[in-house]
Amino acid sequence: MTMDDIGHVVIVPFGNKKLAGVIVGLSDETDVPAEKLKPIIHVQRALPKFSADDFALFRFCESYYHYPLGPIALNALSPAMRVPKPILARSPRIVDITASGRAALGAPGALAARAVAQRMMLAAVLGAPQTEAELKLRHARAASVLSTLLKKGWVRISDIAVDAATPTTHARHHTTGTIVPGPTLTIEQRNAIARITAQRGTFAPMLLFGVTASGKTEVYLHVIADALMHGRQALVLVPEINLTPQFLRQVKLRFPHAHIVQQNSGMAAVPRMTGYLDAQSGRADIVIGTRLAVFTPMPRLGVIVIDEEHDQSFKQQEGFRYSARDVAIFRAQQEKCVVVMGSATPSLESVQNVARGRFEQLVLTKRAATNALMPNIAFIDLNHERAEHGLSATLINAIAETVQRGEQALVFINRRGYSPALVCAQCAATPECKRCSARLVFHQKVRRLKCHHCGYQSKVPAACASCGSHELVPAGQGTERIETALREKLPTARIARVDRDSTRKRGAAEKIFDAAAAGEIDVLIGTQMLAKGHDFPKITLVGVVNADGAMFSADFRAAERMVAQLCQVAGRAGRADLPGRVLIQTRFATHPLYQAVASQDHARFTEMALAERKSANLPPYTYLALLRAEAKSTDAIDAFMRDVALSAAATLTTRPDKTLHIWDPVPAPLARKADHVRQQLMVQAGSRGALQKFLTAWLPLVRQHESRAVKWVIDVDPLEV
Repeated sequence: MTMDDIGHVVIVPFGNKKLAGVIVGLSDETDVPAEKLKPIIHVQRALPKFSADDFALFRFCESYYHYPLGPIALNALSPAMRVPKPILARSPRIVDITASGRAALGAPGALAARAVAQRMMLAAVLGAPQTEAELKLRHARAASVLSTLLKKGWVRISDIAVDAATPTTHARHHTTGTIVPGPTLTIEQRNAIARITAQRGTFAPMLLFGVTASGKTEVYLHVIADALMHGRQALVLVPEINLTPQFLRQVKLRFPHAHIVQQNSGMAAVPRMTGYLDAQSGRADIVIGTRLAVFTPMPRLGVIVIDEEHDQSFKQQEGFRYSARDVAIFRAQQEKCVVVMGSATPSLESVQNVARGRFEQLVLTKRAATNALMPNIAFIDLNHERAEHGLSATLINAIAETVQRGEQALVFINRRGYSPALVCAQCAATPECKRCSARLVFHQKVRRLKCHHCGYQSKVPAACASCGSHELVPAGQGTERIETALREKLPTARIARVDRDSTRKRGAAEKIFDAAAAGEIDVLIGTQMLAKGHDFPKITLVGVVNADGAMFSADFRAAERMVAQLCQVAGRAGRADLPGRVLIQTRFATHPLYQAVASQDHARFTEMALAERKSANLPPYTYLALLRAEAKSTDAIDAFMRDVALSAAATLTTRPDKTLHIWDPVPAPLARKADHVRQQLMVQAGSRGALQKFLTAWLPLVRQHESRAVKWVIDVDPLEV
């Protein structure tokens, strides 16, 4: 083994198992007795290795998030590359068009009218040869179509040798960077594109603050085109898996010659690994993915786009708790490239970074479509109007009128299931999860009670466990209950529900969105999966149900999330030439948060929220870290948290800092989950540097108190406290 092997994935023995690892360095010395050392089973030299830049990114994450380097590196790999089985070298196969194939493509009648897939495949390789993997991403039946074309002699397939350790240089960048003309750009869009492309080749964090339907995507596409024209790659991060197909279609239409790959956890193992390797080798031009895509190796990275930068989905909430947005900013600095962060409701952290001069802000104040206006937002006061099954008569009538006009309506409720709980009409008791400190949610369609935290399920009881009463009634609303109520009120309307339950199967959400875009659905009902990114020109009415819950949250970020969510979902209405209307059911119509949404002045809300955060000494004016711990035994976690609190106090004594505050251990917001008791301890600091210095000194002491009975993790910049 030589220094050239650093960065390679290896298979190693671990007890009686085999595991994957990554070589991070070599040494001639060890404190481990020679007889206890075991040899590496296999070095995966058929796979590309991590580069020095990759390791620099991993080490940044290691130091900032205080998480071990090994798991960070393995997390960056495609799952199929972590499987402890030898991977043999395979040369990619290239598909090229033959002379007879060119003739067939150009000759009238050579291809039958129904041979759409064959025509598309020939056109795809007409400009330049492509790999089989590229073509398989373009069409679901690519393998059988290629087989047909081979038999006809219209294409040829040949092997090429590629050194897996050496990134290839893409020779087609002038072609791949050609963007198919789209809609006419507004002055604001042109100015934003000019400013972003002027920063080409430099680290430039840009916040694209644009109202909903202002054409942020069009700005992204032109910025991507600029990167490709200069031989660079583009990385696009979207917050939800369900947004990937829609954006992918847009990019494919606008860049027909570019090699585009996806990276998200919903993909099958082989396509995900193929896309990863194409990106790492430099063959892929554009990578589109969710937060995990931020670690995809790209040797020619020229621009990073983060759509909906405010979205909390960019923060990993389990294990390695990183923020993909913040990691992307570091990566852009590392690669000396532009990072464009787009949002109609930017996070307070990003707004504050603009104020501090760390980000440059670009603004899109108007909707891009010529006749499209911002929707009219009004409130339905539930203090004066009854909402049967969660729907007021005013909202039901508005939906019916919308459907009668041949337009579409969207009903937003951020809670799945039929109702949040079953309640005993006699004693008000509610069935609770046996493993979590949470109520069980009633799902009427399957007649089950489910815990949305641990997955526990049970049958619907025949009687109340507390008093024996048979009067168990649903309390509150979820997407299922709204769907049931609307089907009763509007029996002829075509209604579809979009939530985690209805879209579990791969491609289910995309199928619903395609049907909505084709006008085959009258009413969409859904959770936050519908609130962002989607563009349905015929949606003219948005109804919001049960939004008041955020008013009672103890989380200091609840108001920010609520306003962002409402602004985003309101933005689905009136995106084309049809006027949009938003109706929000609430008991607090005069509350400043709702008034900020109604005025569609997010800047005003931001100013108000920042003033509150500053007076309360909360982020973005201070910096937080949470030590989260869980154990099956209350005694074990109590002892552990007592010890770590004492070690934190001792660390602060040796490193006094007036801006640092250590809070006492407290139960987590969900105090018990999956039979584990959960507690947390918060550290608050006046600067990021002070927080990092404290954590670096304190965490080694925490590790001295580790036991198998307690699992713990440090969460830097937590979203939920």
